[in-house]
This record gives sequence, C-alpha cells and structure tokens, in this order.
Amino acid sequence: TKGLLSILRKLKNAPDQEVRILLLGLDNAGKTTLLKQLASEDISHITPTQGFNIKSVQSQGFKLNLWDIGGQRKIRPYWRNYFENTDVLIYVIDSADRKRFEETGQELAELLDEEKLSGVPVLIFANKQDLLTAAPATEIAEGLNLHTIRDRVWQIQSCSALSGEGVQDGMNWVCKNMNAKKK
Repeated sequence: TKGLLSILRKLKNAPDQEVRILLLGLDNAGKTTLLKQLASEDISHITPTQGFNIKSVQSQGFKLNLWDIGGQRKIRPYWRNYFENTDVLIYVIDSADRKRFEETGQELAELLDEEKLSGVPVLIFANKQDLLTAAPATEIAEGLNLHTIRDRVWQIQSCSALSGEGVQDGMNWVCKNMNAKKK
C-alpha cells in the first residue's frame, strides 16, 4: 500500500519545498499507528543519546519527527532543537482516555507557548474514534479551550489511525495550511 504522503505530494504547491511536520502527543495516543497510515515506507528509528526516542521519517518532500511528550521534564530542553523551522504541528490525542485529557491539554498549551513554534499551524487529531468510549472532537475542543487559540490557524479532526478514517481529511488540511505560518 502507498502511504498517504505519496498522495499528498501532488497537493503541494511548491513540489521542491520540504515540509517539516512535528507529530506529537502523549504516549499511547496513536502516533506510530498514524505514521504507518502516512508513510508505508520503512520508518527509521533514531534513538539519540539522551534516551529521547525520536522517530524520523523522510518521505520525498516531507520530513516527520515524532516523539512522546508528557512528564519528561529532564529532556525537554532537547526538544527545542526539533522545533526550529516546523511548518505544521500535528498533535494526537487518545479520545477514549478521558483521565488524561487534562494532562494532554497542558502539554498542548505548553507547546503552543514555545517561541520556536509560534504561529505554526496545528492540526489536532482526535484519535481512536473507533472506540465506543471515545469523546467526540467537539467535546475535546471545548475541554482544551481550542477556541481561545488566536495566534495561528488550527483544526481538530476526528480520526481512527487504526482504520485510517479521517486521516486523509486531516492531512488535506495540513497541505492547505502548511504555508500559513503566522509571522
């Protein structure tokens, strides 16, 4: 199967531009499953010395970096090296894990406060919508106060990384907005 990125490549206005995407979220939010939907090519695992496990995927015209955020105060300073020149932030939430909504909301707020990510468009994937216990995207948007975001374009998209449902819609938004970084 072709990964979604190969389809998206055709949608990019500037074919030569490398789009840098950060794919972040708490552990177990479904980032790796999502990555498999996006890039069916092999995923290169990079484990830097700080024990800060980053997966990096280079797929013609796209570069994705992903890692688990949450609770890792010690290694946070290292993250900033990866914030530089980000075109789009994709933030993945496990919609069924209500006990962690507060934590995931705090993490997102901290990311949006990062100077190096200022103005970067953000797509929030409300993942695991295939589970009966999943909160709908509207409820999550309210809980995370997304309506208060004024300094960038944002979108919340229901999806199931497992079935692929909603993923393409979200990535179409990414393609339309990857040059929408507010200076």
